[in-house]
Amino acid sequence: MPRIVTDWLGEHVELPADLTTEQLAAALVRVGLEEEEIHPAAVTGPLVVGRVLAQTPEPQKNGKTVNWCLVDVGPEHNATQIKGVDDADVPAGGARGVICGAHNFGVGDYVVVSLPGTVLPGGFAIAARKTYGHVSDGMICSVRELGIGDDHDGILVLTRAGFDAADLTPGQDAIALLGLGDEVLEINVTPDRGYAFSYRGVAREYAHSTGARFTDRGLPQNLVTPPPVPTADGFVVEVDDSAPIHGQVGCDRFVTRVVRGIDPAAPTPPWMKRRLEGSGMRSISLAVDVTNYVMLDLGQPLHAYDLDKVAAPIVVRRAAPGERLTTLDDADRALDGEDLLITDSPAGERGARVLGLAGVMGGASSEVSPTTTDVLVEAAHFDPITVARTARRHRLPSEAAKRFERGVDPRLPAVAAQRVVDLLVELGGGTADAAVSDLDTTTAAKPVRLDVTLPTRLSGVEYDRATVVGILEQIGCTVTDAVAGASVDAVRVTPPSWRPDLTEPAALVEEVVRIAGYDQIPSVLPAAPGGRGLTPEQRARRSVARALAEAGLVEVLSYPFVGEADLDALGLPDEDVRRTTLRLANPLADDRPFLRADLLSTLLETARRNVSRGLPDVAVFEIGLVTRPTPGTPAPPQLPVGVRPSDDDLAALVSAVPDQPRHVAGVLTGRAVPAGWWGDGRAADWTDALDAARLVAERAGAEVSVAADTGTMPWHPGRCAALALADGAVVGHAGELHPKVVEALGLPARAVAFELDLGALIAAGGGVPVVAEPVSAFPAAKEDFAFVVDADVTADAVHAAVVAGAGPLLEDARLFDVFTGEQVGEGKKSLAYSVRLRAADRTLTADDVRAVREGVVAAATERVGAVLRG
Repeated sequence: MPRIVTDWLGEHVELPADLTTEQLAAALVRVGLEEEEIHPAAVTGPLVVGRVLAQTPEPQKNGKTVNWCLVDVGPEHNATQIKGVDDADVPAGGARGVICGAHNFGVGDYVVVSLPGTVLPGGFAIAARKTYGHVSDGMICSVRELGIGDDHDGILVLTRAGFDAADLTPGQDAIALLGLGDEVLEINVTPDRGYAFSYRGVAREYAHSTGARFTDRGLPQNLVTPPPVPTADGFVVEVDDSAPIHGQVGCDRFVTRVVRGIDPAAPTPPWMKRRLEGSGMRSISLAVDVTNYVMLDLGQPLHAYDLDKVAAPIVVRRAAPGERLTTLDDADRALDGEDLLITDSPAGERGARVLGLAGVMGGASSEVSPTTTDVLVEAAHFDPITVARTARRHRLPSEAAKRFERGVDPRLPAVAAQRVVDLLVELGGGTADAAVSDLDTTTAAKPVRLDVTLPTRLSGVEYDRATVVGILEQIGCTVTDAVAGASVDAVRVTPPSWRPDLTEPAALVEEVVRIAGYDQIPSVLPAAPGGRGLTPEQRARRSVARALAEAGLVEVLSYPFVGEADLDALGLPDEDVRRTTLRLANPLADDRPFLRADLLSTLLETARRNVSRGLPDVAVFEIGLVTRPTPGTPAPPQLPVGVRPSDDDLAALVSAVPDQPRHVAGVLTGRAVPAGWWGDGRAADWTDALDAARLVAERAGAEVSVAADTGTMPWHPGRCAALALADGAVVGHAGELHPKVVEALGLPARAVAFELDLGALIAAGGGVPVVAEPVSAFPAAKEDFAFVVDADVTADAVHAAVVAGAGPLLEDARLFDVFTGEQVGEGKKSLAYSVRLRAADRTLTADDVRAVREGVVAAATERVGAVLRG
């Protein structure tokens, strides 16, 4: 997103002298340019200009030679005595002693010195420290240490960086000199407002917000040197677009200018470097920096070619099969037939050599080099769709592409090219060539008919005709009366060239509301009608999610897309209903083209990813929809556009939508209870998965029974339970995952999981509110029972018998022991239950307890053939 250097913005719009970055951000927010971030000053503390007074090379034992320097850093910073230096060697005005390992500077040079207390970029704090036998009382800085470049091989010598020695004084504030103390505002620009990717556009918006005086530096009349008219001897440019996208020719304007005799050693001036770097662009060379500077200033991308490496005519055309290009980032790219290219004609072969991707990035063959003296400047206007597709196809989100794909002012190329020429002549000593080329087939913006009452009707704020017309003219539109015979409230609005987004009345209404102030629109919160709120199903889902979270599981959201490999990893048989999936017409990834038919196929991948990142103890759950298409269902009808479909069409559309039940699933790996000073902890096992599944059923209000399941993947055949409703319908499974599934997914051994049809559970619960029962104040009675049953009788069946036999006095029944052995006989097992009894209105008598005991024994004997163990 664009970064705004305040003093640069002030060249376009009048700014208050005491304007803060926060105030600038607030002004821009009022017109819809949101603050992204305020970047603080790069350097804080005493950073000063220093003059090297003495430099003594000192070889070290490690083979390195360092320089012990005396540096004049101004009377307020100099020391009159330096430890280890004879007083006679210290200048009368004092100095600082500094150790430096670089060798590209000498006595008399002006350098940048960070004194103790300075904090450089990256939080690097400077302090006096003893090193190489001296106390280094500061540091002489390189450009990388200052955060203004990548060069770390040598010290920043100010006179070589473009500063005049006459303007430099020891002790001078180097933060202000280099612009390192500037706060920079970064703003967020919506895709329809590409003009705000320039200081010209942001300044215009600031003027709209505050009423400040704005000077449009993108107009020819506001240039020092107006753009010249095209000449017959201009550099020949041809557009040959044989395959325009949507019938829109890829280039409708192409301006070229020539500057000769540029000094290739001419540096970029410090003020330009500071502004470029503050705006987020690094300095490269004068010619490149000038084109980038004008692009940021006006919003028009430009390109500079080495004139000696380009042969006329330049041809703008689409790529041919098999063509390739090495772009400025040194990447060799295979070109696509939709790519729009800038080509030239070496040896008379028209358009034979590719120079660059139009509007995206230039090629390496014609780039400006350190020996370039003659420059060809390109300023063009390209089709936004063409540029956007090329940039995404080649993954090249360049600064030029960001602007072209959002829409660039087609009236800018000649103005921007003239600005580049003026700067190259001024800063590089070049001479502007009289030859000018301007291929221009642009068309004027189409007027939009607007009813001036529409802003009021859409926003609810009263805007009179004068206000609407005034705001539209303020943003650059031309407003005239509508054609004869139209409504008296209608006007014709012609958008300005820099606003290609204003193509319909709604866009114009948005501009009126935005400039008048969004804060004028009243915030009215409608009152919710009585009796409305969460449905019983929504309340149940939230209760389930809350219960699982309180049980220690973390809720996650996984992508609902799967592939054959995911289903194979779960070991699902070919006939399994979960293999009947719905294929997406345009999948995000080719290896996951289906919508999931169960949650575990994606939730297990989430667990695997966490485990692979060093988190072996995982407890996650997800509540989400699964898709269960019915084989043979007819395809949905293709409905007409612009008319209401018939009832039959709508019915056919609904019938074609597959069933999408809501499931809940969870996965636990590693330890359920972590190890610590309290002990070794406890590994998660199948009982944890079953307990979580039971908890879901309880919160959904459904009664479920549990039975062993030996054939459902991805669970272990001996450690899996099926959960069923009262009518016998199985609503899910819980237990330990199959060892082959665990191995295939890279999960810890004995990982466990559960998955339930949450919608079916909630439906079975009926949504009946839970009625609280009074708490008895009378004491409880406890009884224990140990029943011997056949080994294939489930504990759940015995528990049901105990509950049925205990009757209304039962408060709780829990299994507390399972025993097998010779004492109970082969093929038998003993199940021991603890039963708590309590009455709401009295203390239980011995007869009450005896009756319950007899009822429990009778029910267990009758239902499951249990024998009370003596």
